[in-house]
Amino acid sequence: MVQRHLEPTDPTAGASPGLPPAPERLPGGPEPFPAAPERPPAAPELGTPTAETVAGYLRAQATEFLRALRLHRETGPGTGGPESPVDAARALRRSARRISGTLHTFQALLDPDWAETMRPELAWLSGTLALEHAYAARLERLLQALHRLSGSAPAGQAFPARPALPERGSLTVGAAKAGALLDRQLTLARTRAHSTALQALGSARFHAVADKVAVLASEVPLAPTAAGADPRPLAAAALGRLTDAVAALPLVTAGSPYNSEALVHGLSPDPSPHPQDAPWHQVRLLLRLHRYAREVLLGTGATALPGDGREPGPDPAEVRLLAAGEALDRHRDASEAAAAAAQAARTPRIAPATAYALGVLHADQRHEVEAARYAFQHCWQKETVTTAP
Repeated sequence: MVQRHLEPTDPTAGASPGLPPAPERLPGGPEPFPAAPERPPAAPELGTPTAETVAGYLRAQATEFLRALRLHRETGPGTGGPESPVDAARALRRSARRISGTLHTFQALLDPDWAETMRPELAWLSGTLALEHAYAARLERLLQALHRLSGSAPAGQAFPARPALPERGSLTVGAAKAGALLDRQLTLARTRAHSTALQALGSARFHAVADKVAVLASEVPLAPTAAGADPRPLAAAALGRLTDAVAALPLVTAGSPYNSEALVHGLSPDPSPHPQDAPWHQVRLLLRLHRYAREVLLGTGATALPGDGREPGPDPAEVRLLAAGEALDRHRDASEAAAAAAQAARTPRIAPATAYALGVLHADQRHEVEAARYAFQHCWQKETVTTAP
């Protein structure tokens, strides 16, 4: 199904068939990956985009991947480098997502077998590296919400680092125990995700992916029919898929900042993800693919896509696209935080006060889901009106 290829951070993407495993590298052995070039490949000259435009973008992202990989090796535990391994892992995820998204949108210009082989592997890598950060951010979000709901911290206050556990001196007993329970569960999940990421980065599967990306940095396998092809219709198709998905969203309902729709099924015993969230998550992924396609074309100075109603030139809608993406990111974060609170509330034999605090926390995060939907609706409708012919 197409769905599994749209998610650039799906850690469950299976190994693609026909991908030969690379031999394991021993610590202290020879450099396993080619060093990233000092400068990324030169961008194509301004003008009409071609298949080479897509190839140049893929080479540049592959170069960024190799640079991030080298940074990760140099900033490992105990190296004392100025950059952190977290920054290097984030850079790896960023370039892997962009390569995967470009392969999805512009697959017609690329060797199909090669693209189908690369995309699941990049999705696996990006998703695996994202889990540790996701659990840490989820815990911070929930503990901040507990403090805010208890009146022990100003609204909007951000913790500079990992948040401290709620204390009984500032929180009710139920809220403090709810925070301690969430800390235990999410810290355990984060630790397991960290171990999984370390194992993945040392696996033959990852080395095989890195070897393929190293080849991509210098050679992009284009389709035989790609010569002279214009990538703009493919980018326009990505925009069309996004527009259709947004049109299917209940934007009229989302026109109010709080409308209680997010609380429907809030007391359901079903631990599966909230049924209303899936279409919004899909729009988030399609918006990301659209933005990546724009990045490919904007590298050539081509700021207009066929059928999007924009004239060539500086793009005034980019800021609103970023704002819409941030709103959907907040929607995803609040949805997953609400699910974590609900899961903690299902812990056997917890005190009624703890369960009550977790229920309030769940409702608060579902209200945050509604607020994020409202923010996206505002950004999207504003963009539609502004860019209409």
